[in-house]
Amino acid sequence: MRALVTGAGGFVGRHLVRRLETDGWDVVPLTRSAVDLADPVAGAAAVRAADPDVVFALAAGRGRATAAERAATTAVNTSPWLVDALPDRCRAVVRLGSSTEYAAGPRPLAEDAPLHPRGFFGATKAAGSLLLQAAAAERGVRAAVLRAFQVYGPGDHPTRLVPVVLAAARDGGTVPLPADVSRRDWVWVGDVVDACVRAATSDTLPPGQVLNIGTGVQTGTEELVAAAVRATGRPIATAPGAHPGRSWDTADWVCDPRAAADLLGWRPTVALEEGLARTWAADQGTA
Repeated sequence: MRALVTGAGGFVGRHLVRRLETDGWDVVPLTRSAVDLADPVAGAAAVRAADPDVVFALAAGRGRATAAERAATTAVNTSPWLVDALPDRCRAVVRLGSSTEYAAGPRPLAEDAPLHPRGFFGATKAAGSLLLQAAAAERGVRAAVLRAFQVYGPGDHPTRLVPVVLAAARDGGTVPLPADVSRRDWVWVGDVVDACVRAATSDTLPPGQVLNIGTGVQTGTEELVAAAVRATGRPIATAPGAHPGRSWDTADWVCDPRAAADLLGWRPTVALEEGLARTWAADQGTA
């Protein structure tokens, strides 16, 4: 099976490429340094050259400071050229979406939750998901959108919360925390990768299916720090109120993962404290 992975140089992309190669797939990794996916001609040419049986669409732009950055982010996150460039034999496109495509709500979010994106990034991801579903349906290609919640694990960007917390455990630094309560549904990167592979290889997943990928358990920032203390065996200092917070922070952000269990047989396998311990071991070179 030949797989094209866009965003192969990103956090989830690197883990997915390793999993596919371990499983014996023929992998064509597409990275930002190799192809500018904001250029539709270059993007389409790369897809045609890869000639894939399956596409894992993981590439994501985040720039939004200028008009040019917003245009590039929109182009990457919607990729309207992708489906038309696929060979006729391509069996599936799996898109890694985002939970920020939804409105925050007080109950676990199922796939029928309203789309009310939180911020520019969420809006472009939601638009890309809708465009993929429509284009794939017209072309007769099976598409799946996996809306991942808060993914974590080894190799994440150093500015994200888990790497910041583990760096404080290692170096004795202080973790700035927002003043308002912020909770997230933390899902292990390996479990997200497994969902991607299952969606690509399923013969029964309905075309255009959206699936939420999370644990169904939400954890506050202070609770995450406490779990990291237990996982690392190190003290971690915090400074409540020292972080300004982010626009997408919310007191309730949790997944209803039942559809993924029903349609893919997928369930999260790594609880947060175990995942933090694995990440810590990998970062220390002891995994």
